[in-house]
Amino acid sequence: MNAATAPVVPSSPHVMNTYGRLPIAMSHGRGCRVWDVNGKEYLDALAGIAVNTLGHGHSKLVTALQDQVAKLIHCCNYYHVPGQEELARMLVERSGMSNVFFCSSGLEANEAALKLARKYGHDKGIERPEIVVYDKAFHGRSIATLSATGNPKVQEGFGPLVEGFIRVPANDIEAVKQATEGNPNVVAVFFETIQGEGGINPMRAEYLRQLRALCDERGWLMMIDEVQCGMGRTGKWFAHQWAGIVPDVMPLAKGLGSGVPIGAVVAGPKAAHIFQPGNHGTTFGGNPLAMRAGAETIRIMEQEKLLDNATRVGNFLRGRLERALAGKPGVKDVRGQGLMIGIELAHPCGVITQRAADAGLLLSVTADSVIRLVPPLIMTEEEANQVAELLLPIIDTFLAEQA
Repeated sequence: MNAATAPVVPSSPHVMNTYGRLPIAMSHGRGCRVWDVNGKEYLDALAGIAVNTLGHGHSKLVTALQDQVAKLIHCCNYYHVPGQEELARMLVERSGMSNVFFCSSGLEANEAALKLARKYGHDKGIERPEIVVYDKAFHGRSIATLSATGNPKVQEGFGPLVEGFIRVPANDIEAVKQATEGNPNVVAVFFETIQGEGGINPMRAEYLRQLRALCDERGWLMMIDEVQCGMGRTGKWFAHQWAGIVPDVMPLAKGLGSGVPIGAVVAGPKAAHIFQPGNHGTTFGGNPLAMRAGAETIRIMEQEKLLDNATRVGNFLRGRLERALAGKPGVKDVRGQGLMIGIELAHPCGVITQRAADAGLLLSVTADSVIRLVPPLIMTEEEANQVAELLLPIIDTFLAEQA
């Protein structure tokens, strides 16, 4: 394709200016690779921000979705949706929990979790329930989830925020105890096992066990946001499972449908029956297409052993990056688990997103200075090595510029 006939990136004069977009428009994908409208190829280490679990154009998923589209895309929740029962059963079996509510996004799932916590408190006679949340957390951009989020930059301009949140630092059980001492209104603690937008910050396993014990002792709901770190990304179905605990409430989304919009709130016995008819609902949540996407995603993940793959390829990629970046001035840390990896630099490095794209690699920079890698769970070691080969020279150049 020559320059005279190549498509150009379409402008968006009628679309709200809510995203700082790169000058790229994608056309199609296959596996861990995508092509833009000009025919340029990219290795995808972003997966639509941890969404495209099975990569692009997976033949089994495509066939299943085509079959479902020809049958029924949507019906409202006035009626039973058999796919909801199937996917709920699959999630319950893999989580050790008991019941599921379906919605259409991570924000909706987190919003539902916050409502569950408040209703839990009101049912116990607490008029003004309060929820413990965390520094650097990100739970969404609705007014309530924005209020739970720990990022002043994304909160700016949207006050007054919702009250009822107590904020603490991560991995400090004494901070939680001190912040809630003598407060009878606390009903829940709400956090990500690994903070995604906050910079790939993991909660330590011992801390998670301490927090589980504290919630049990004080009658709080333990609510774990697994929207970004769940669905096999760390090598277990849900990242908190590495600590051997089970939460009371678990919002899911992103990778659950391999690109089809879907969200879910999985609840254990303490929270499973808080909502009753009329307390909560959704138009699109639990629609037949999304349910088929979720069920097929789980089936394919198991058939192709993608949890093991996430562990093996993630360890390979993180090890490759750690060895290459060890001791380099300007590199603060390489961290994460499975195929959720962050490289923290000492300087804001947003320019790396465009430079990587120019080199044919898709990734993102989050928390200003953390390069985030969350590729499809089908990625091979060979492709992971290609990620490193493309990315490391870009980091070296950037660090040289900061010296």
